[in-house]
Amino acid sequence: MKKSILILNVLFLIFSIQSLKGQKIALKTNLLYGGIAQAPNLGLEVALSDHYTLDISGGYNPWNRKGSIENNKKLVHWIISPQGRYWFCEKYNGHFVALNLLVSQYNISEHNLPWLLGKHSDQYRFEGTAIGGGFSYGYQWILSSRWSVEGTLGLGYARLWYDKYPCQKCAEKMGRGHRNYWGPVNAGISLIYVIK
Repeated sequence: MKKSILILNVLFLIFSIQSLKGQKIALKTNLLYGGIAQAPNLGLEVALSDHYTLDISGGYNPWNRKGSIENNKKLVHWIISPQGRYWFCEKYNGHFVALNLLVSQYNISEHNLPWLLGKHSDQYRFEGTAIGGGFSYGYQWILSSRWSVEGTLGLGYARLWYDKYPCQKCAEKMGRGHRNYWGPVNAGISLIYVIK
C-alpha cells in the first residue's frame, strides 16, 4: 500500500512538472552530504514563480560496509526533505530562504553522535524514525547557463523515535526511546544542472 501511494505521488509530480512550460527545473546532488554520510542523493527543484521554487531532495545509504559480528559499524538510512524556497533576486540566482521538512528512517551502529542519540551512542545500535523541519538560508552561484553551485545551512527541530540494541548484529532489543533534537537539520554544497 505504501509503495503504491509513493508511486502515485511520483507520477503526479512528473506529470505536474511536464505542465510547467517556460519554467526551470533543476537536478542537484549534495556533495557535502554524499561525502560525509556516504549516501547517494538527488534533488529536484521546480520553479513555481519568479521568486518561489519547490525543492524535493532525498538520500539513501543502504550499505552495512563492515557487517560482521565483530564490527557492525553502519549509518544505514534514507531521508526525504522537501523545501519551499523564496529567492530575493530571481529564482536559481543569489540569496534564498527556505522552509523545510524532513522524514527519515535509520539503522545506526557504532557512531558517536551525542547531540543526536545521546552520550556513548557509539556503544549501541539505534533503529528508528525521525520527523522534523526548520528554516534554511542559502546562496547559489551561476557557473554557466546550465550549471550552478549552491551552499545552504538550515536550523530546526527533529523528533527521533528508536529501538536501542547492543552493537552485536543479532541482539535483543534493550528498550525504546525518543529524543528531541534542536540544531542543524541540513547543510549542503550542491552541484546543480538546470534543465530549461
